[in-house]
Amino acid sequence: MGSLSTVVADDTKRRAVVDDCARLLDAEVSDKRGLKGVAVKAAFKAVKGVSPGMIPMSVDALLDDFATQIDPFWADCQAQGAVPRQFFQSNGDAIANALLTITDQRAQRSTQRVLKGAYSKLRGQAVTHITQAMPRLADLVARHAG
Repeated sequence: MGSLSTVVADDTKRRAVVDDCARLLDAEVSDKRGLKGVAVKAAFKAVKGVSPGMIPMSVDALLDDFATQIDPFWADCQAQGAVPRQFFQSNGDAIANALLTITDQRAQRSTQRVLKGAYSKLRGQAVTHITQAMPRLADLVARHAG
């Protein structure tokens, strides 16, 4: 039973986590439908357009803080002997809000207008979008920290 923070401290393992996170984001964005889906896809495309490799670079920059936020939930999941997907889904709002404390702080300090604009357009629906990603996030954490 490990922690995500410990895993991402190892450069070799960190790269695998970053790559898996980028794939998770691509899959989640691809699954979005309707008008909200169009908005998410447009914002994601704008972020990707800032510079090549922007998504993995952003994930890498946020990963230590995200791992710190996820670790207590993962520890509770493991201590309870819970099924990760079910645990993460039942705690989705709390996990989403914990992760958003990091992105809110980063967005406030960002000097990238495109990134700030994309973030502000999507922030109101962020908890919903993140909670929808809980099954994939649980799988990712279980794969790397389990």
